[in-house]
Amino acid sequence: MGKILNAIAALTMIAAAGTAQAGETLNRVMEKKAMVVATNSGWPPQSFLDDNNEMVGFDIDVSRELAKRLGVEVSFETPDWATLTGGHWQGRYDLGVGSVTPTKARAQVIDFAGIYYYSPYVYVVHKDSKAKGVEDLKGKVIGVETATTSEDFVRRQLEIDAPGLPPIEYKLEPGEIRTFADSMLPFDDLRLGDGVRVDAVIAPEQTAQNAIKNGYPLRILEGGYAFREPLVVIAEKGDPEWTAKIGSLIADMKKDGTLASLTTKWYGKDYSAD
Repeated sequence: MGKILNAIAALTMIAAAGTAQAGETLNRVMEKKAMVVATNSGWPPQSFLDDNNEMVGFDIDVSRELAKRLGVEVSFETPDWATLTGGHWQGRYDLGVGSVTPTKARAQVIDFAGIYYYSPYVYVVHKDSKAKGVEDLKGKVIGVETATTSEDFVRRQLEIDAPGLPPIEYKLEPGEIRTFADSMLPFDDLRLGDGVRVDAVIAPEQTAQNAIKNGYPLRILEGGYAFREPLVVIAEKGDPEWTAKIGSLIADMKKDGTLASLTTKWYGKDYSAD
């Protein structure tokens, strides 16, 4: 019996080692007075490197505000998207602030601390395109960033895990789906000309407007959004105290107008309201 009990105890310890203990992250952050945030380095205006090689953008400002309210310093890591959204961080990051959509698949591997803004997705074409609406993109080559909700949407596989959202409507019938490793790469192909490499791109309205602002010869199709998604701050699974703490800070930032101010600063529009 003793051997059996010891074996059970050993298995319990192994299982516990793979899961964050309640309060572990909060304790670590407060003891170190420092927080490590996983984000992107090439997704303007959400997060990107400026001319001084410093991280700036909406997600960066949100991260700094969260750190300020915790009373800690913040530093940034920029893992690939699959790593950022895949969980199992093993203490490398304390938080993920990368405009992540709460999908059912992601809910299995990461926790959602709270919705901090909403992003409408749009169809973008070259300025010389004759397309006037989504129906004109039937059978065309559509570019999307890989492993994102844009790709899930164009493949008709998008499952957003948030209450109160209307069902996704799929009106687009692409001829070919072309995926890209970075959010700006589809626009780099689209800017070469109408149909040269891609006919249209599906992307967040903010990203598309930023590309146009920076001189890309593009335009957004009129007639409504492709879909509208909530974006969440993410945390490692298994640490409810930390997730709840960040969630309360996000709620405070929404209530006192901080998120409205930051979305307006970076996007020219208040995207914080549901």
